[in-house]
Amino acid sequence: MSRNNTKDSQNTQTSPRGLQILSDDLKQKRDDLNLKTKKFINDLQEIETEINTSLKTAKDEYKKKRDYWNKKVKELKDKKVEYKNLFEKLIEEKNSIQKNGKTSDRFVSIKQLERKIDNLERRIETENLDIAEENAIIDMIKKLAESKQAFLAQQENSDLFKIERKIEIVKINLNRIYEQLNKWSNKSQENHAKMLEIFQKVDELRDRKKKMEEELIENKKTADRYHEQYLQVMNQRKKFTKGKKPYKPSRKPVERSQYHKKNEMIEKMKKDKLAEALEKQKAGKKLNLFEARLILEKSER
Repeated sequence: MSRNNTKDSQNTQTSPRGLQILSDDLKQKRDDLNLKTKKFINDLQEIETEINTSLKTAKDEYKKKRDYWNKKVKELKDKKVEYKNLFEKLIEEKNSIQKNGKTSDRFVSIKQLERKIDNLERRIETENLDIAEENAIIDMIKKLAESKQAFLAQQENSDLFKIERKIEIVKINLNRIYEQLNKWSNKSQENHAKMLEIFQKVDELRDRKKKMEEELIENKKTADRYHEQYLQVMNQRKKFTKGKKPYKPSRKPVERSQYHKKNEMIEKMKKDKLAEALEKQKAGKKLNLFEARLILEKSER
């Protein structure tokens, strides 16, 4: 029973009808794979466009903004160091003046005058005074206030007072610098995070592209095998017709050009991948299965 089936199968494959069925099947498989190859190429071009667009956005937008804010932060940090050095220098000068001067005595005198003024004002508010007593107290308050102003005026013209004012100004500027540093650092980090997010997306796209390139090459190899088998079957069919030359597929110039262009693109892709694989091998890096196979095929050739 099995011998009959084998014989029928052999007869079918060697008969004109059987060869036609076989050639049609091979042609259909080859054409389906060629369509798949075309889709692979279109998808690869779309991925490449998306990669280039993403990289341009990352570099021209987020990296540029990050670098701008980093520069501002650096300038502000330099300013902060400058103000901190100035602050320390002013503190040293203040300590030196306080150590060598009598500013504490003046400070005590002013406090004493203020207490006396407060006590006199409280007497006017709480005690039952006649007009003469109240006027006398008001005159005393006036004289004490004048003495206080004289002390303050004297202090305002002193080196200590001038340094204290400078110290306050430096403190205000330092506080502003710290606020700006925090704000600008956050802006830099935000843009840096967005840039890294895009780079991660690009890495994922490159992984997809790499796998797709491998599938494309395998798909093309399979399509070429079906094409060679198809040509062989067509030549067998020609043998049944006497006086005719072996079958050579005819393609329109445009179709042939597109076919060669597709082949050239795939060969270039394989050549580029081989170059990358050789560089990795030279650097002692681990090769994936696809890269190892490309190097093996090169050595066999």
